[in-house]
Amino acid sequence: MDKQTADRLIIEYLPKLYGFAVNKSYSYAEAEELCADIVAEVYASLCKADEIANMEGYIWRISEHAYAKFVSIKKRHEGVSIDGVVLPYYDDDTRLETEEEMNVLRREIAFLTQKRRQIVFWFYYENRSVADIARTLGMPEGTVKWHLNKARLDLKEGFSMKRQVGTLGLSPYTAANFAHGGRPGENGGPEYYLYDKLNLNIVYSVYFEPKNTAEIAEELGMTPVFLEDKIAWLEENGFLVRRKDDRFTTYVRFYPTTYSQEQQNRILSVQKEVAQILVKEYVPLVRDAFKDVTNVYIPSGNRELFEAAVIFWAIQEKCGLPFEKDLSPYYLKTTDGGEYIASVYSKPTCTDPEYVPSEKFPSYEMCGQMTRDSGKYPSVFAIAWDSRFCSRRGYWKNNLFTDYEYVYEWMSGVIDDTPANADKVARLRERKFITEDGKVNIMVVKDILDSLAERLPELEETVKKQFYDFALEQAMLEAKSHPPQIQDLVVADAVRSFISRTVGMMVLDILYEDGTFQPLSEQDKVSANLLMFCDRLP
Repeated sequence: MDKQTADRLIIEYLPKLYGFAVNKSYSYAEAEELCADIVAEVYASLCKADEIANMEGYIWRISEHAYAKFVSIKKRHEGVSIDGVVLPYYDDDTRLETEEEMNVLRREIAFLTQKRRQIVFWFYYENRSVADIARTLGMPEGTVKWHLNKARLDLKEGFSMKRQVGTLGLSPYTAANFAHGGRPGENGGPEYYLYDKLNLNIVYSVYFEPKNTAEIAEELGMTPVFLEDKIAWLEENGFLVRRKDDRFTTYVRFYPTTYSQEQQNRILSVQKEVAQILVKEYVPLVRDAFKDVTNVYIPSGNRELFEAAVIFWAIQEKCGLPFEKDLSPYYLKTTDGGEYIASVYSKPTCTDPEYVPSEKFPSYEMCGQMTRDSGKYPSVFAIAWDSRFCSRRGYWKNNLFTDYEYVYEWMSGVIDDTPANADKVARLRERKFITEDGKVNIMVVKDILDSLAERLPELEETVKKQFYDFALEQAMLEAKSHPPQIQDLVVADAVRSFISRTVGMMVLDILYEDGTFQPLSEQDKVSANLLMFCDRLP
């Protein structure tokens, strides 16, 4: 074919050739480069040809050949950049044609394990040799090659999978409150680790069924790339526990997201029976055991305030039902020094809203038993339960060991109401631990805790046995709504605490309502169910 005819055909087909190149490329720069290669191949072929029966078919065959050559020579070396990871073309030069396929490939690379993803990145993107990667990772070259081969197989398998976003990816778990039993760390309790909604849902995703990193990611509708650091941090602090199969579980207790009013009222009704028995048979023993304790400072002079505190304390210490179970596996040990059992509460939905209870019970929510000691003053110790009986706010977060050190220093004359002590005095007044005119406003016992603890009377075993079977039955029922790894904790906690805080509050309700104790004054509420111990009185 003469040059003039070849030039005319190239001009005629150039827009189509460029369009072909654009469809086969991932950038305009690449399209222009590919188009130039195709034009060169087509022009050279036209110049050599004599007669061409099907010109259009002839040109497209040459274009496809030029494109294949372009892929073979250039792309085999460069690869395709996918979210920072470059994947090579395979030996068959398979090309991803659609954006959907590219998105699937991006997703599947992200689902490679961290080590495998890193090897793929180094090998294909940074052009590092197998030997160099092996030296960096401290592993044999054969192992690196194995990981590269496994990456290809994993990607091929991933392409055939239909990954689905789990429930938590569509409707994440939301916490209403966090609680702990034990010693919080410098950063606080479980809320420090789980307040972040992603961290919370990572832990919750393995609550009912163990999952590996990829399965957690799929459940949350994310890629592992964004979760691996968080998972490692949660594991380091005990919120995730790795099993032998590299799946994670958790010993954090998540309270059920539903509740039955009828079931709650049934339990509360039985606990009220226990409270009535304790008022009759146990409270007199406690009052008698402490009647000669006079080394107590009571701001209002109301002796009943002290008796109410020790009665509540005695119920917590001496009335719990026995249930032998080692709960040490449930204590999380955090890197900031915490050691506690962690619990998470959601806002539960009632399963029987039509139920009308025969008796309406008040709230039994409370925080305690909070113990506070002092390294600075060895004799200083405090024990408190914050509930609706007191006017204190903030629960354990607002109950600082320094509060009692400041009270001790105020009593001892170490600090006074001067500018130099302004912060300490302001804190005491904020908590109302001292009055505006400088009087100590909480109960103080001149003794050590252990000395008073020895006075606490035991509850007759016959009384405990009356309710043990019911408590165990309810505990086993409650445990069914939790996964196997949490059930021992649920049963032990439910049995041991059946005669505990709720019953203690019921006992105080009865004593205040039947006139045994006079109603609490506003001053009494500051110190209600709070005892400070030290070596002096105000």
